[in-house]
Amino acid sequence: MGSCIICGTDVDGRICESHEEDVVFEFRGDSPDQLIPGRFYSGVVDGYADFGVFVDLAPGVTGLLHRSELDRRLESLDWEPGDTVYVQVKNVRKNGNIDLGWSIRQSEREFRGALVQGAEGDRDVDETEGDGEAEDEGEAGGDGEAGGDGKAGNDGEAAESTAGDESDSVGAGGSSESGGSASEERKRVTDGSEPVSEPERIEIQSLSDRVGQQVRIEGEVVSARQTGGPTVFELRDETGVVDCAAFVEAGVRAYPEIEVGDAVRLDGEVELRRNEIQVETEALVELDGAEAETVQRRLADALTDRARPEAVMPLAPHEPVEAISERLLDAAEAVRRAVLESRPIVVRHAATADGYVAGAAVERAVLPLIREEYAKSDAEYHYFARRPLDGAVYGMDDATNDVTRMLQDRERHGEKLPLVLLLGTGSTVESSDGLGLLGVYGAKRVVVDAETADAAVESDAEVLVSPGLDGVDASDLSTGALAANLAAAVNEDVRDDLAHLPAVSYWEGAPEAYLDLAAEAGYDEERVARLREAIALEAYYQSYQDKRELIADLLFGDDASADAGGERSAGRGLANHISEQFRVKLDDEVETAEANLERREEGGVRFAVLDTDAFTHRFDFPPKALLLEELHRRNRDGDGRFVTVGVAMDELYLRSTGDLDVRAVAATARERAPRADVSVASVREGRIEFLSGAREAATDAVVEAAAEQFD
Repeated sequence: MGSCIICGTDVDGRICESHEEDVVFEFRGDSPDQLIPGRFYSGVVDGYADFGVFVDLAPGVTGLLHRSELDRRLESLDWEPGDTVYVQVKNVRKNGNIDLGWSIRQSEREFRGALVQGAEGDRDVDETEGDGEAEDEGEAGGDGEAGGDGKAGNDGEAAESTAGDESDSVGAGGSSESGGSASEERKRVTDGSEPVSEPERIEIQSLSDRVGQQVRIEGEVVSARQTGGPTVFELRDETGVVDCAAFVEAGVRAYPEIEVGDAVRLDGEVELRRNEIQVETEALVELDGAEAETVQRRLADALTDRARPEAVMPLAPHEPVEAISERLLDAAEAVRRAVLESRPIVVRHAATADGYVAGAAVERAVLPLIREEYAKSDAEYHYFARRPLDGAVYGMDDATNDVTRMLQDRERHGEKLPLVLLLGTGSTVESSDGLGLLGVYGAKRVVVDAETADAAVESDAEVLVSPGLDGVDASDLSTGALAANLAAAVNEDVRDDLAHLPAVSYWEGAPEAYLDLAAEAGYDEERVARLREAIALEAYYQSYQDKRELIADLLFGDDASADAGGERSAGRGLANHISEQFRVKLDDEVETAEANLERREEGGVRFAVLDTDAFTHRFDFPPKALLLEELHRRNRDGDGRFVTVGVAMDELYLRSTGDLDVRAVAATARERAPRADVSVASVREGRIEFLSGAREAATDAVVEAAAEQFD
């Protein structure tokens, strides 16, 4: 029995329940399930991701402070890796993931007290516990700020063991002059003499069988990040990737001469920290000459063997997909090569049902490859990002955002520049400036689009997949279906998971082969429609977020069978719940819009014109493009001479029963309304922009120009 350090109340411990949030805790446990939700803890910033900040609460115990928990924009945080910060533990999930919350108090003096929470309970900061506390302090890196990198495993313990002996500390990473092993029998001395015996090189994929052993590995440095404790080098050979912790002094860069891309030889001890393999570095030297060439040749040969799939096997018989199999192989190779090269992959797709299906298909294929390749459990968050776009154009705003992030990641984490994979976007000249900006910095670009791409874009991307460029009729191909076939080529093991996705991507006109494929997987047309509607609704809300877990629950958690009690699966219930909201919201908006359509005829073509500013709810579902598509489907007839026009303040959308050349329409309208500054904003969306002051003239000119295309 003790007394509360705040109010003095008798308690079993050192703090009463009512004052737990007034105290900041230093966590010296070794398992997430020892954390107590609601408490505030000190931690060390490990690194950033698109969706938040990773914070180490103890060696091997890392939580995520999601951007939604912040009281400011993620980009405005001035935290750097290694900084001490204060966070609240909101939740500890069954899988060990830790959800953190924001703390407005960002210094210890702002709390009313401080305690240490160990595996055995709470104690005062200055309370001693003999050997047990000494062990805890070693694991924590000594002063609470040198705790190491959670994703590298228990780097704090690595720091303790390397720093424990002064002679070993010098050999282990502080001095670039030594570069030697701490093991006497293979110590490389500074006079250039060779070791007594050279150990055999070990492949990274075999390290899990060598825990506790001294090993030598050779490979390429793919990242180097500084934590509050050791420096963590990510090393790749022809078989995999592993984190290697090197310690010289808390927060000080070990082996500063070693850079990303260097071919190196590393001696160290294999350790298992929270089920993750890491190597405690004892010696690290840069290779040059023939030795470096040997390493690079091994890596290149392995990449060639592992990166390119043998063939594209379409998910279902579909001529447009079969006709571009070589282009799909090139794209699949580029994606697989990025994983093997430790190059982050950034997927850009439109925030539509089709776009989300496309992005989720590739995500489903790539994440298992990342998990197989990397020893650390959260690698998928660092090496794969899906960033939806508001429209179907990859503009300068989007490219600037991506370039800024990739340069920050290179600076903070030593990461390679990413592969940017654009699905259903980036294939028209309106995206050339954005693609060009990526190219200036050397980022890899792969564009995959079911629509016919502009030939001029071919020079802006390393790989361009577009059936129309090869003269293939792809009028019945969606980008979601194309991306699902690409995903199957990237990772054959997830082929069954992807079977229903092509059908989900079509609002109408889905090929029978894809409907049959979905049905075989347990998804009839009604279930496919429900999924499509649910994805479309979620794609709208906060469209700038990837919503990885929610989209995965919708698309892949919707189990085709009922459970033993006859209840629907959680995934199916989620899809039904969201799709019902979709139908209510869409039907209400369509009913209002139809009552306010202006119907006119021009040159024998019937037009339905809607003032979307006046007769739709702004900033609410459905978005303009989806509303116009639904209006068009419900109001068109069979003679092929009907156009739906949605007019806003300074832009309009076109939907037509015939083929409209949007660029030609805009060019003609520009001539007829020269003061309106009419221009194409997005060919894929049928979106044309103009000056708001000339709205009426621009609308009339566009209607006249569109009517002429039917002649």
